[in-house]
Amino acid sequence: MIGRPRSLRPSGAAFVRRGVLGALAGVAALLATGVSAAPAGAAPEPGVAAPSAQQRALAFWTPERMRAATPLDVLTVDRSQVRTAAPRKGKAAVVAPSAPASAVGPLAFPHGGGPWSGGGAVTRTAGRVFFTYQGRTASCSGNAVTSANKSTVLTAGHCVKMQGSWHTNWVFVPGYHDGQRPYGTWAAARTLATPQWTASEDINYDIGAAVVAPLDGQRLTDVVGGQGLAFNTGYNEAMYSFGFPAAAPYDGEKFIYCSGTTFRDFLLSGDHGLTCNMTGGSSGGPWFTQFSEATGTGLQSSVNSFKYNFLPNAMYGPYFGADAQNLYQSAQSS
Repeated sequence: MIGRPRSLRPSGAAFVRRGVLGALAGVAALLATGVSAAPAGAAPEPGVAAPSAQQRALAFWTPERMRAATPLDVLTVDRSQVRTAAPRKGKAAVVAPSAPASAVGPLAFPHGGGPWSGGGAVTRTAGRVFFTYQGRTASCSGNAVTSANKSTVLTAGHCVKMQGSWHTNWVFVPGYHDGQRPYGTWAAARTLATPQWTASEDINYDIGAAVVAPLDGQRLTDVVGGQGLAFNTGYNEAMYSFGFPAAAPYDGEKFIYCSGTTFRDFLLSGDHGLTCNMTGGSSGGPWFTQFSEATGTGLQSSVNSFKYNFLPNAMYGPYFGADAQNLYQSAQSS
């Protein structure tokens, strides 16, 4: 989730107007960027950042601005009778991890939220996302995945676009911890989301992606590795969720995880649910099935998306169905 000051919260009515099921009490957005660029005289293409915009984003994100970035709320939802169509299903598909394995000590399962102390590949592939949202600096979480372009990051849809606007100055900092950027800062060349999120910000499809530009002549997953992915693999799975919550009791400086057997949301969405106390700033962090505590690798199967106001210790993440798979294909072919 993502906690932020009241003054930064869009109204619930505004979010309903965007078609995001039900009355939203504190729309939150750990949003991501999409700086537009196009030839002179042409309409800007949403979600595309020119090389000059990428350089501005890298210069913009000083350590001071990162520390001051506001953790926008995870989307929060009230009870409602409104229901949207369940995510489209397809054939089960798996993409194997490309991150090198490394030793990790055993940790508690299930776990409702606490620092990840095991190390492993996930400490390199996961990271913080920083961006500008309506003129304010903000943060989310994201994760590098195995991809053809070696440059794809998955996050939440509201971490790339919110209330009709694509976010700018979007960067990804893999392995972030305690203000450190051990693998550098990677600027987005393009951000994108599922068609349903792009069109109406449908909570069932709160999935976004970024294609980051090379850094110092290297591509992202050549530097940090990439986690695997799984699509259309069903519900009620043992999963691990990761992120960088920055609202109390967290401060955004530590890598936090939750784990347990998921349950299917029976109220508004077709999402996975997991007992988890993560707060604002964690939106967009990865959920893994077949996660190995011994190596820190797994198959990404969802992202941190929203919480119900009346269930503060349950996090929900979208089902990775056909549209999530299509988004991944679009991102990795960019």
